[in-house]
Amino acid sequence: MRLYHSILFVLGSVLLLGACGITPTAEATIQAHFLVDGQALEVQAPSSGTVQDVLEITGITLGALDRIEPELHIPLTEGIQITVKRIYEEFEVEQVVLPFEQQMQPSEFLPEGDQQPLQLGENGIKEITYRIVYEDGIEIGKTEIKTTILKEAVPQIMLVGVQTSFTPRTISGRLAYLSDGNAWMMTGTTANRSAVVSTGDLDGRVFTLSGDGNWLLFTRHVDADNQDVDTINTLWAVNVTDPEKEIDLQIANVIHFADWQPGSLSWAAFSTVEPRQAAPGWQANNDLLLVNFSESGWVDPSPTTLVETNSGGVYGWWGTSFTYGPGANVVAYASPDQVGLVDLEAGSFTSKLDIIPLKTLGDWAWVPGLVWGPDGTLLFTVRHAPPPGAASPEEAQNFNLTAIPVGEGRALDLVSQVGMFAYPLPSPLQPQASGENAYQVAYLQAIFPEQSDTSRYRLMVMDRDGSNRRLLFPPEEAQGINPQRDWGVWSPQIVEGGSGHVLAVLYQGNIWLVDSISGEAWQITGDGRINRVDWR
Repeated sequence: MRLYHSILFVLGSVLLLGACGITPTAEATIQAHFLVDGQALEVQAPSSGTVQDVLEITGITLGALDRIEPELHIPLTEGIQITVKRIYEEFEVEQVVLPFEQQMQPSEFLPEGDQQPLQLGENGIKEITYRIVYEDGIEIGKTEIKTTILKEAVPQIMLVGVQTSFTPRTISGRLAYLSDGNAWMMTGTTANRSAVVSTGDLDGRVFTLSGDGNWLLFTRHVDADNQDVDTINTLWAVNVTDPEKEIDLQIANVIHFADWQPGSLSWAAFSTVEPRQAAPGWQANNDLLLVNFSESGWVDPSPTTLVETNSGGVYGWWGTSFTYGPGANVVAYASPDQVGLVDLEAGSFTSKLDIIPLKTLGDWAWVPGLVWGPDGTLLFTVRHAPPPGAASPEEAQNFNLTAIPVGEGRALDLVSQVGMFAYPLPSPLQPQASGENAYQVAYLQAIFPEQSDTSRYRLMVMDRDGSNRRLLFPPEEAQGINPQRDWGVWSPQIVEGGSGHVLAVLYQGNIWLVDSISGEAWQITGDGRINRVDWR
């Protein structure tokens, strides 16, 4: 009976609900204010929705840079304000004039105060690319994203006359010098000067006269506007008595060495490098070659190889330097880790002095200066000589001037603590009353030997055995010499008015003649722009 009553109750309840017609309740909505593209819209959206739902209801599409506030995931509230900001960008290219600068260059060839244009100035052109950002059609940002130099500005160079009150000095032979990329020559007296090469593109890597002084071997850099990535510079020869005879030797990338083969006017030796983008700008080949040419302009297209390309030992990427002895078959070499002789028949190196290579902590390597004594029995160099027990021998700042017998015998330190850039330079043979052929050795002495890489230097002179050392130039109260490998050259003969051979020394961009006996010095140029000198 109880089961019967329960069934009737359930059936009655179902019928009652059906009679009432009850359905699920519809979801509530809210009103959202929507601003887009300058239009204000009123949108009914589910109260449980997000900003994303309003965007879908309206069918509005956002661009890649557009912004919507609030963000898409924010829940909706009654009366919410939704704004779409249209963002787009444009690129604008603008050309800007690069004004040329004016450079004033002192010249001894003009009266004091007079000016004369050496090079006319020319404006350059720079192209700038901008990124411009707009928000709803209004510019909100402008950014420079790229700059391209379409044309470099060419400086205007004005020669300005400077007073030259220097007394002319009589000289023997020919004294050549490099000033502002041009080669000049003095003959007879220091007042008698003439241009040899006036193209303004000599780079000074090579600048050497032939034994008779009639030819000049030099390098010129490649014009930056036309530069081949495989060419740093090129090797040339010119007859200084007839500068129209200028010969392209068809040799490129000569950095460390080129010289005349002793006794020859038609053979030049050289060493090459391979250009690189990374510092120092090359990878040395450490090779040694000979090129033959004639005064008529013929050049042998196949140079003779004396030493094949090789690694060059420690820090060989920097390069090996060479120097001829008294004869054409005698060549010495210097590299960062040794000094020795070149076996020209075998094309190999024989070390005479092993050197602890200097760790420069930079993108350059130290190679000691190396020269022959005039009689060919000794080599003079600078030895890296770390003190015993040094914590870091490769970084020690100890350098000694050293003599090396070419034959049998051990190297001998002549002067301690001269500095890494001492660059010894023996004089010509000087016959003595006793009949002996003596000579002097000039060298640069670092004022601060323990910081010799940045120190200035003073010119010293001594006898070939290291005795009678004395200061020559400049005086102690004057500023020292800024060292360079080719800091000076001995006169080929005793100069009139002097007590012995003199040295032509580069000092503050000018040439000074310094008597090696008395120490008397005469300034012979005054424009301060000279960086190479040779004398034959």
